Amino acid sequence: MSAPRRLCPVCRREIAVVAGRFARHDPAGVRTAADLVSCPGSRRRAPLDPALQPDLDGAVVPQFPGQLPLF
Repeated sequence: MSAPRRLCPVCRREIAVVAGRFARHDPAGVRTAADLVSCPGSRRRAPLDPALQPDLDGAVVPQFPGQLPLF
């Protein structure tokens, strides 16, 4: 299963989102030196996308904070 992809807010490339963060990636464009440089958007928290999972196992998540009832 592949990770969902979203646009990086810094380099605007489509990057995988793993555990709520953008995966580490190089900035857009050609590298001029042999140094490995990560994009400043690497490992940044990805914004939540409500269209990906609006509910949890068929149960609608309430809009208020707190513990869900067990039964």
